[in-house]
Amino acid sequence: MAKPNKKLPTKSVDILCRQCKSVLFKYKKGGKGALLKCFKERITQDFTKQSCQCPNCDSIFARDVLVNGTPAFKIIGNKAFAK
Repeated sequence: MAKPNKKLPTKSVDILCRQCKSVLFKYKKGGKGALLKCFKERITQDFTKQSCQCPNCDSIFARDVLVNGTPAFKIIGNKAFAK
């Protein structure tokens, strides 16, 4: 996996919890693929109180990881989706 581009994509999406449908992030997503990871530098608004935990239903939806030296959230299974 490559590092994200320095220039942010123009497309902005909402990242929602699969269980309770509450908004977790506003994220600058590039490409048409599925949501696998969220680079922290591309998150424009963060609605979570604790890292990787839904503020509404308290389910853990991601893990903190480093992707080629860049901090990111790796989405667990199908616990979050982009809309």
